[in-house]
Amino acid sequence: MSDPLTNDYEARLRAWAGRELVARRPGPDPVNVPMIRHWVEAMADDNPVYLDEEAARATGRDGIVAPASMVQAWTMRGYAASVRADDAPADADELKALLAEGGYTSVVATDSEFEFHRELVPGDHVSIEETVESISPEKTTALGAGRFVSTVKTYRDASGEIVATQKWRLLRFRPAEKPAPAEQARPEALRPRPAINPDNAFWFDAAREHRLVIQRCADCKSLRHPPGPCCPQCGSFGWDTVEAQGEGHVHSYVVNHHPRHPAFDYPLVVALIELTEGTRLITNMTGVAPEDVEIGMPVVLDWLDPDPDLSLPAFRPADAKER
Repeated sequence: MSDPLTNDYEARLRAWAGRELVARRPGPDPVNVPMIRHWVEAMADDNPVYLDEEAARATGRDGIVAPASMVQAWTMRGYAASVRADDAPADADELKALLAEGGYTSVVATDSEFEFHRELVPGDHVSIEETVESISPEKTTALGAGRFVSTVKTYRDASGEIVATQKWRLLRFRPAEKPAPAEQARPEALRPRPAINPDNAFWFDAAREHRLVIQRCADCKSLRHPPGPCCPQCGSFGWDTVEAQGEGHVHSYVVNHHPRHPAFDYPLVVALIELTEGTRLITNMTGVAPEDVEIGMPVVLDWLDPDPDLSLPAFRPADAKER
């Protein structure tokens, strides 16, 4: 890498002032109504002079015109041409290489200033050419040390008349080196919080006391889980709870491998447990390898306390030792 502060390097950069960066190049398509329509719809620009001939003539124009800010769009070559090495302007590559020699390998656009000479109309075929106006001395920026490269883009119609000019400025910068993060112990990830609301808060409150409760209708005495405000059997809003015995069997299960969350160990067994009381709930399994879980397996209540603010019921095989 050349020292960007040497006199020779500075002189080579200054020599670019006034040089042609992109030779005059026509856009791929003439100004046309379909592209104008796409543009104004995307920009939510409802000015009628862009699509309504009558409205445009009412303003003294000969017909519809293209939005001024579209001038760049008419000269864009499209994605395929923009990535082909043989289509890249040689002078632009030469300047890019010179800036890279000084370590200015990153780029960000900073500002653009247009001057419009006349409105474009359908049928106009626009060309673009670009010259370097100046390259600044090295500046210190929040992104890193860099140089502002100012160019002038000139847009012409098919007869060579200028329709617009654009002053365009880029910051070519040397990315600032970030200090290596200090080594420190990463805090353990918290298990995702349950969505607690007035209808289920009682259940999580009981879980924090290591009590597995089931909501019971105060009128018809039917049990229900998940909790809800109204009995699905009789429609009553009255309810109380009973404490489950903590026994049941595996009604169904899945083994989760992905996506992974740092608070869990994988593979993770998620089971649908049917309690002896008849209700079912979704919990994790403990004390068993995923390949050993079976439908109908008898299970007993266990408890998970992942952090001081959360306790959740889990189930382990009835013949497994308590943790």
